[in-house]
Amino acid sequence: MKILFTQDALINAGTERSNFELISRFSSDLEVALVYFYPHHELKEVYDRAGIRLFFLNIPERYHLLKGTWRLIQLIRKEKPDLVVSSLWRADIMSRLACWFTNTPLVGTLVNDSYAPLAWKDKKGWKHQVVYWLDRLTSGIPFHWISNAQALVDSHVKTLGIDREKITVVYRGRMIPELVWNGIGERGKGNGEKGIENRDNVLKEQKDNNKTASAFQELGDKSDIQGKSLAVTGLTVTIRNFISYGRLLERKGFQDAIRAFAAVIKKYPDCTLTIFGDGPYRLELESLIQKLDLQNSVFLPGKIPNPIDALINGYNPKTNVTLSGVEGSFPCASNKDCQLTAHCFLFPSWYEGFSGALVEAMMAGIPIIASEIPMNLEAVESNKSALIFPVCDNKALEKQMLFAIENPEFMYHLGQEARNQAIKRFDIEKIAKQYEETLINLAKK
Repeated sequence: MKILFTQDALINAGTERSNFELISRFSSDLEVALVYFYPHHELKEVYDRAGIRLFFLNIPERYHLLKGTWRLIQLIRKEKPDLVVSSLWRADIMSRLACWFTNTPLVGTLVNDSYAPLAWKDKKGWKHQVVYWLDRLTSGIPFHWISNAQALVDSHVKTLGIDREKITVVYRGRMIPELVWNGIGERGKGNGEKGIENRDNVLKEQKDNNKTASAFQELGDKSDIQGKSLAVTGLTVTIRNFISYGRLLERKGFQDAIRAFAAVIKKYPDCTLTIFGDGPYRLELESLIQKLDLQNSVFLPGKIPNPIDALINGYNPKTNVTLSGVEGSFPCASNKDCQLTAHCFLFPSWYEGFSGALVEAMMAGIPIIASEIPMNLEAVESNKSALIFPVCDNKALEKQMLFAIENPEFMYHLGQEARNQAIKRFDIEKIAKQYEETLINLAKK
């Protein structure tokens, strides 16, 4: 069976990387190729190494939807795929028009909550109205949809009028990392098949930790556990270095994290906040950092090739570089003097799809503080696998960060339970198999 996946470009971001993780694991029963339209090629090398066919349609940046549609029509006529699977808005629209014109079965994907109430606040003007109505008017062309979260199903049924019965939920997955968060020592379990083979052992190891975590959950934020630390596997758990990553966009909520941190550092001046990534909101974040006089404790080092490495192995907060690809050594990895150990992962996003970054943090076993958006709550549970705070509420985030600092043992057990859940629910090997089975079943309809 031949399938064409389509997406906007080959940037190293959430949906694009997730598509690679899936496609590279499909069995030989599927003949899969990926089509991209715009000239961003960050992931090209890894696709080439994996032996996955790529078709670059070379559309000028921005939109040019008609040109992209025509070139895709020509490619579909040549390749004669059994299915086309599209992701991201521009690729979605061009794929819908091309598949309608060629009478080719199309599977749409729901990967972001683009029409959430908060989303409309930064999507003003006629252009965004055109985007929405073009999306809605063509949403009947795909004969089925794959969503990466149940919350996205609920949202798009309401906003685009999609038939709920035509949507299948398949979560995003990530590899089980060979090592986990070394803020409390290395506890390697292995990638891929080795990771799957050792999963039962991992879960067995969690049982005693989970019992202790339950005891702390009952205590909550009572004063009798404030300020204590717990020796785990011979090391003392500490929460001082906060880390986050993603595209630097307003909706990612990094400004909320910076404002919360500005209050936290007054009480704990040895703390740091490092936010990896790049994007159009960088200047605003840099301005906020300067305004709050946080230049010596809040860092924006740029993009890194494989962020989970920073969660597990540490990072250099002051290296101002931008890297591409998904593999490679983290800058300054051999120089321990410039390395920090990540202690807590912040995920303050205003709206998302089902986040691969959050799953990576869960897999790493690092303690997590996340915003209370529905997609996050499908991955983590308040006071069981993460601390949660209301969206856009930097005061509540400040409170959770202070609680994390003052209750490191509780945070450790949250991280361990998050890893436990991630291994059971979001192992990429299982997710890829589920996705492939879904596509095969759809092709039979």
